[in-house]
Amino acid sequence: MNLTVEFTTNQVIQLVMQMPPEDKRTVLYALAQQAQSEREARLDLAENQLRRLCAERGDNWDTMTEAQRETFIDDLIHEDRACAQ
Repeated sequence: MNLTVEFTTNQVIQLVMQMPPEDKRTVLYALAQQAQSEREARLDLAENQLRRLCAERGDNWDTMTEAQRETFIDDLIHEDRACAQ
């Protein structure tokens, strides 16, 4: 039998605040690791989408210079003008 206990954010904060400093560091480290993993996953997804968009336009993300990538992204962001080729 699984039992799930739900806490409010404030309750979780109060629980962590009562922990010894080394346990607080452990909690903080675990949260930081999770945040980093999620950030890396988002970056991977974004990069794959950029590669796909480049390929659709006949470009290759991996062979573009940093300046070409910046221009490509700038053109994507500004929908009021056509993408530079």
